Amino acid sequence: MPTVNREYKDRLFSFLFGSESNKEWTLSLYNAVNDTNYTNSEDIRFTTIEDAVYMGMKNDLSFILFQVMNIYEQQSTYNPNMPVRQLMYAGKLYDKYIQRNKLNIYGKKVARLPVPKLVTFYNGTEGKDDEILRLSDAFEPGEEGAGADIEVRVRMININYGQNREILKACRPLMEYAWLVEQIRENRGAEMDIEKAVDKAIDDIPEEYEIRMFLIGHRAEVRDMCITEYNEAETMRMIREESREEGREEGQMELLAKMVKSGDMSLKKAAEYAKMTVEQFSVYGKQVL
Repeated sequence: MPTVNREYKDRLFSFLFGSESNKEWTLSLYNAVNDTNYTNSEDIRFTTIEDAVYMGMKNDLSFILFQVMNIYEQQSTYNPNMPVRQLMYAGKLYDKYIQRNKLNIYGKKVARLPVPKLVTFYNGTEGKDDEILRLSDAFEPGEEGAGADIEVRVRMININYGQNREILKACRPLMEYAWLVEQIRENRGAEMDIEKAVDKAIDDIPEEYEIRMFLIGHRAEVRDMCITEYNEAETMRMIREESREEGREEGQMELLAKMVKSGDMSLKKAAEYAKMTVEQFSVYGKQVL
């Protein structure tokens, strides 16, 4: 049974593209996604949430560039709930923006805000294609749900190695990151344990890759991040398989409760998977165990 870290750690994606020292890579990513050609990376101002935790995790990466608020998430498993999560992140980020810029949202003048652009970079193995995820798809059906007053759209981009060649070609660090993830998976397929699989992938990075020296210089941190992400993905796979075998949602819920009790998963993470609050899941866990 793989274990999931109790403490939140940055994902490798945010470690690469959310660092002040790597702003040129962040700008390259923005240009690739938006088909632009900006050149001054110092125009980027990171706004990634560092002091607030929602459902046991921070947002991966957010930054403002020319009055566009970019909220980027990387997902190694398909998650149709990204619109509501991105909505939560956007609310926190707008609140910080309003306070920092001393905007009066109760006055008679319009408080000008940066334009939100929400993107999920998907590199899971479920074979999902690019799509637009919409918050309205989560609304209860019926007349009340028609013409809802809130809509959120999240652009999901498949960044697996070999997919979306134009975007990966336009952002070399993203292509190299995709290559690294693919190498780790191939190494795992060769029966290597996850730690050796990550180390070999780093050792095998071509010398001309831009991210090579950064990864080598932060090998221990990169290894820990990759192991954590792998363990989380494996846990989700096991939960889905258990749920299918049980043929009912309760099978998944019971497995989550057992993993919390055994110490293999944090209460916050289990609540996130179950789409409950921590308090709700705590009550449920006491009832079934």
